Amino acid sequence: MSDIVLRLSGIEKSYDPGTPKAVPVLRGVDLEVVRGEVVALVAPSGAGKSTLLHIAGLLDTPDAGEVEIGGKSMTGLTERLRTESRRMDIGFVYQFHHLLPEFTAAENIVLPQLANGVARAEAQTHANELLESVGIAARAGHRPAAMSGGEQQRVAFCRALANRPRLLLADEPTGNLDPATSDQVFDALMALVRGRGLSALIATHNMALAARMDRQFRLDDGQIRAL
Repeated sequence: MSDIVLRLSGIEKSYDPGTPKAVPVLRGVDLEVVRGEVVALVAPSGAGKSTLLHIAGLLDTPDAGEVEIGGKSMTGLTERLRTESRRMDIGFVYQFHHLLPEFTAAENIVLPQLANGVARAEAQTHANELLESVGIAARAGHRPAAMSGGEQQRVAFCRALANRPRLLLADEPTGNLDPATSDQVFDALMALVRGRGLSALIATHNMALAARMDRQFRLDDGQIRAL
């Protein structure tokens, strides 16, 4: 098995490609994330970091270039196989938690496991373990509306890891939180990632948080460079 969990090679992406209004967003991006590594992607708003994460997470396709997950090229796969890889290999965290409001914290983590064929008892046990690992086991039976923003985002982290992915992609995961809560929630995320030996690509505009990751890259004018 390859030590390179994510490889992006020559990724190009434009809005309205092939038209006079084409706007280049990504211009030949190359990036690798190895097993157990946490990489920061720093970029101002509108620079294309969400587009890059969507391509890395197989939610979008590049105009040119190649995406590899675990040493396997994703180019040319059917949508069914892309969906399978996305479900099995990749966890997503967004700036907003997107929890299902009618379900409890634990149920939000159990549901993706059930969709993946895991038995309910096993899924419940894993959900409880994840909630315990981020310090909110006592909130397992609460619905999102009864939790703070920081608690909701911790549940979102747990849900992203419910199916034991090899790669976590996070887009401004603490962007909606106040500075003090942001630090606490980021600590919880890092503990979760490190404790499970995951690889992660985390987009942020917070340089203090970026400095705590293993490597830092800046996306600017469609190109990426090491900081």
